[in-house]
Amino acid sequence: MNWYEKLNEYFPVEEMKSKEHMDLLLKEKSDVYIKDESSKHVLMYAEFESFIFIDYVWVSTQTRGQGIGHKLIEKLKSKGKPIILEVEPVDYEDTDTEKRLKFYQKEGFEHAHSIGYTRRSLATNELNQMEILYWSPEHESEESIFEKMKELYVNIHTYKDKELYGESYQPVEEVLTINEDPDSKNILESIATPEKA
Repeated sequence: MNWYEKLNEYFPVEEMKSKEHMDLLLKEKSDVYIKDESSKHVLMYAEFESFIFIDYVWVSTQTRGQGIGHKLIEKLKSKGKPIILEVEPVDYEDTDTEKRLKFYQKEGFEHAHSIGYTRRSLATNELNQMEILYWSPEHESEESIFEKMKELYVNIHTYKDKELYGESYQPVEEVLTINEDPDSKNILESIATPEKA
């Protein structure tokens, strides 16, 4: 199985970029978009001047619990920039969603609960809600994370979308919102204590 098949098998269709999209990013945005892979993992990320965005991370089921995910995150943290990623909300029928959240919580990630992120999938035409997690060495504000999310949405998620998919994703202002409500729910507070990933 190649790196794309591994990701495609693990991630829901509405979250997957096409192989063409990712190949184009690796080719035309090679200064920013990076693939880090071995037989045990696939990590796709974008490194901008002021932050890193984890697009996809996959660790082989046979090697989970051996600290591979931790090492990958540590490698990115060593660059000293905020790290941002998108996760699915907890689905209690899919234990992987809770395991992922526990893993990122253990790695020191915070939930940007003031940021709303809802995008229509071009594959299913359904609205897909995601949560934003981030790790920051300088305790970045959620407003700053919001600005970084807008930058990556335009430069990575919607890169040549019309050419690749035959239609465009929604504009960034329809997809990303910021809510000043201090009572908005923190998804990391609702999960049990973290365990080793």
